Amino acid sequence: MIFKKDIGLFVLILVVGTVVAIINPRFLLAGNISNTANQVGLFGILAVAQAFVILTGGIELSVGAIVALLGVLFIDLIVNMNVHWAVAVVIVIGAGMLMGLVHGVLVAKVGMQPFVVTLCALLIYRGTARYYTEDATVGFGFGASFPTLEWLTAGRSEVFAPLARLFGHEGPTIAVPHTLIALAVVTLLAGVVLHRSVLGRYLFAIGKNEEAARYSGIATGRITIAAYVICCGLSALAAIVLAMYTRSIAPAVHGNFYELYAIAAAVLGGFSLRGGEGSILGVVLGTILLQVLQNLVNLLGIPSSLNFAVMGSVILIGVLADQQFTRYRNRSVAQAAHARPAPARGGTADSSASV
Repeated sequence: MIFKKDIGLFVLILVVGTVVAIINPRFLLAGNISNTANQVGLFGILAVAQAFVILTGGIELSVGAIVALLGVLFIDLIVNMNVHWAVAVVIVIGAGMLMGLVHGVLVAKVGMQPFVVTLCALLIYRGTARYYTEDATVGFGFGASFPTLEWLTAGRSEVFAPLARLFGHEGPTIAVPHTLIALAVVTLLAGVVLHRSVLGRYLFAIGKNEEAARYSGIATGRITIAAYVICCGLSALAAIVLAMYTRSIAPAVHGNFYELYAIAAAVLGGFSLRGGEGSILGVVLGTILLQVLQNLVNLLGIPSSLNFAVMGSVILIGVLADQQFTRYRNRSVAQAAHARPAPARGGTADSSASV
């Protein structure tokens, strides 16, 4: 489903990309585009995960710590315990969903604030990851190799090569990262769930007005728990991909601020922190805009210490502009309704009589 906000965000990405390309033509190099696409795939899965919780009016602050703890667990399983990687993937995603179940129960059944629950979870998971590894960096040992898993998670394929050959191009084409393909699959599935399923309608209803949703017969507790389970399950998937991408994890810093990237991408994509609105396509576009901005900082030679300052300023300006646009649109709708002439009293009865 495409909203006006999505179109506006797409246009903004084109404008920013054009400006960056004019200032520094290296932006359009195939290698740079491929690397940016890889970053979009890595962080996009986390942003889509976060969107499910934000839609209910909640927030998930432990995403980065989940990435660290489950990434450490995944590497330990396949490297030190010699568990087959397919089994390890199931175990790690199951552990993530179990974390989401606990978060959801504490929020929906116990009545705790999402901010408190997930902030405590962040501290618990980060501390557990550091204790589990004795605060040491973990990674692949010398000679350890998982070719199939590495190809699936960190590989790249020239998927446009057949199309290019049809037009007579025989040279190399852009290598599409498999992380971006994974994001496309996750986005498609999440879009169906959010915009074409009963669960999605219930999630929007809870975010709009939880009390009204409960009185209309929706099991708000179970739906809220489902949102946290999906969020943490997708975060576990991202933890696996990120672990294979970095190949080593320092539990004290791995995943730091990833929750903020995810929240920022969702908000930029049109999700309201009050819940009840947003589109999954907007989340992906928000992720792309964030990564293009990060690429802009690198290509323009802006000191990396100002990275967060530049991105924070752009996000703040974008949210302020969105608020002003929403107010303008609501005011226009109200004025149009006020200017519309009221129907004549008894008009319906007269029409019925004439028929």
